[in-house]
Amino acid sequence: MLPASLESRLRLPLIAAPMFLVSGPALVVAACRAGVIGSFPTANCRTIAELDAWLAEIKAATAGAAPFCPNLIVHRSNPRVADDLAAVLRARPEMVITSVGSPEPVIKPLKDAGCLVLADVASVRHAEKAVAAGVDGLVLLTAGAGGQTGWVNPFAFVRAVRRFWDGIVVMAGGMADGQAVAAAELLGCDLAYMGTKFIATRESLAKPAYKEMLVDARLDDVKLTRAFTGLETNMLRPSIEAAGLDPDNLPERGAIDIAKDINAAERERLDAPGSRARRWKDIWSAGHSVSGVADIPSVAELVERTAAEYASVQVVKT
Repeated sequence: MLPASLESRLRLPLIAAPMFLVSGPALVVAACRAGVIGSFPTANCRTIAELDAWLAEIKAATAGAAPFCPNLIVHRSNPRVADDLAAVLRARPEMVITSVGSPEPVIKPLKDAGCLVLADVASVRHAEKAVAAGVDGLVLLTAGAGGQTGWVNPFAFVRAVRRFWDGIVVMAGGMADGQAVAAAELLGCDLAYMGTKFIATRESLAKPAYKEMLVDARLDDVKLTRAFTGLETNMLRPSIEAAGLDPDNLPERGAIDIAKDINAAERERLDAPGSRARRWKDIWSAGHSVSGVADIPSVAELVERTAAEYASVQVVKT
């Protein structure tokens, strides 16, 4: 169950999911002001100074609105975990999401600072370990999630977790509209993640071509692969083809290396004119909800539509 002080500021039980190289201050602030939780990976900032600036900007712009929620990538290959954690602690957000690893090393300092700690999990075993570590909530990565994804059917996953966990549960994957959010809630979730549809908003950091590709894409255009991150990820087949690769003949990347993905000098080199296509920057992710993307609205417009869809289901239920 969500704390009453948090729930009272939400128009919808929804998190605008943290998306690598997509979620920035404009998207987060717009989401919070529209009445949903705005989140972003701290790795989207190239330096700790930039992260401090983002956190200060977002905190000032969302006072009294729905909470904002930084996402810490806690994998052992991420050399910035300690510094990013320190920046988050300076900002003292109400909520933090941990992903790609055990939340245990960061839980105590975050909870001592008064943060709710949610952890991404992709299996019942991972959920049990996160609960044992002391998290406040679980983000269930189901088979429909974009980017890093899970393999479990959401109906089975939620019910399996609810057998041993009465804390916060968030469903990630396949949130194409307000009806899906209502279905997640009815199933036993407190919140839902919506990612893909927020990529195709005017405030996101995604390239215009990425947003247009989402509008044109169908569910069959989502490709599950380990080729780009070392983890199972859902990526857009058309973006893989545009990079000159065969989506059906991709090598596996091998070990996860967060340091390479977030290294500032490497990003600048690959951003230079004439550089080769790379994952996330040119080869783009999408979840199973991609078929629900029909245009490129503002965040406020997207939330308004989703709220109307959600409300229509509530009327039917009563």
